[in-house]
Amino acid sequence: MKSSSFAIISFLAGIVSCSPGSVPQVPLSSKECTHPPYNIHLFSKTPLVIYISNFLTPDERSHLQEVTKGTFARSAVADESGEEGHRQTRTSRSTTVPRDSIVRCIESRALAFQGFDTPRTHLEPLQLVQYGTGEKYHLHTDWFESPERMTSEVGGNRLSSFFVYVAAGNLTGGGTNFPILNSPYDERWCEFVDCDEPYENGVTFKPIPGNAVFWQNLNEDGSGDPATIHAGLPVTSGSKLGMNIWTRQGPLSEKFRGTDEET
Repeated sequence: MKSSSFAIISFLAGIVSCSPGSVPQVPLSSKECTHPPYNIHLFSKTPLVIYISNFLTPDERSHLQEVTKGTFARSAVADESGEEGHRQTRTSRSTTVPRDSIVRCIESRALAFQGFDTPRTHLEPLQLVQYGTGEKYHLHTDWFESPERMTSEVGGNRLSSFFVYVAAGNLTGGGTNFPILNSPYDERWCEFVDCDEPYENGVTFKPIPGNAVFWQNLNEDGSGDPATIHAGLPVTSGSKLGMNIWTRQGPLSEKFRGTDEET
């Protein structure tokens, strides 16, 4: 599947033309799933980076925390050979979110955001990541260079990423830093971006619960975009809970995605 920033920008432009700055509630086939009226803020075209306000509802955020209680374990990181292990570059705890009707609704929202041609089978299982005081994730990319991490069984490379802020308890620090992105000029961005960050440090998005950052990992030729390198900055006090939503170039096998009654 070819990476296409233009397709996503065109899709978003169609949304904005219908309702400037927001997406109206759109019921899906399931009566239980209604999308919140989230707002989109185009931060960068190259690489494509979009900040999304109110991507999750308060009820969805509470549900995600409830269904993952007691399931977190130390986060693993893959080395250049593709072998996963515990490393000091990533000191968080993570868990896979069990797929139920509410989680499927969030999946549907992430898919629709990227255009109607992305099948559900291209989504990795959703992952929650928990950070306590002093915990961080050093600079990294979500796309891979190791062939072992890009096999057809796992759907190839990671085409796109959402990082969604689920909860923040008395939080300071813990922003998401993109060191290669240019700082914005318009002061309205200060609602979502740390405007006190030195210019040479790039851009740090604030961890505001319910909001999300979306970015495209791959160039048009399928190569990884180095400008998407980012870090989860250390939590200096309190706690942060985030969620990764990763879309692959192709379908994941049932071994990795699990069974799904509807695709």
